Amino acid sequence: MRFWKLFVFVTCMALIIGLSSCASAPKVDWTLTVSGAGNKSFSYADLVAMPQTDLTDILMEKSLGEDETASWSGVALQEIFTQAGVTDFSTVTATAADGYAIEISKDELEGGIVALKKDGDWITKAEPDKGPIRLVCPETPANRWVFQVQELTVNP
Repeated sequence: MRFWKLFVFVTCMALIIGLSSCASAPKVDWTLTVSGAGNKSFSYADLVAMPQTDLTDILMEKSLGEDETASWSGVALQEIFTQAGVTDFSTVTATAADGYAIEISKDELEGGIVALKKDGDWITKAEPDKGPIRLVCPETPANRWVFQVQELTVNP
């Protein structure tokens, strides 16, 4: 009996914590589309509700200015690709809201996330000009990360 009470208590606390973290998310009108070898769109609210991955103390190798270390939280690219029906690919073309696009290899995307938070703060608040979401690839120099990413075109 004692085990079940503890189990119910822990389960309830996990739900409360999970719901409160979603409730604190900013309301943002943003859509991330996966196209090409997969096909699905995710609203900002969808991304917030998905399992979150933390990347701690990631070196941002910048092409201009000094390198910086930051921690990021967001949805693993693997999770996004799985939900979009992507089974295999060689590269992904990431396109930003301003039309900037860059092709990134599968190897460079290893461990990557679509970040919603930087150093514990929502990107929309911490860096409004670079949010609300950002592609963060720890195996790639930061000048290849895409902020305000709107589309991931998966290339076979």
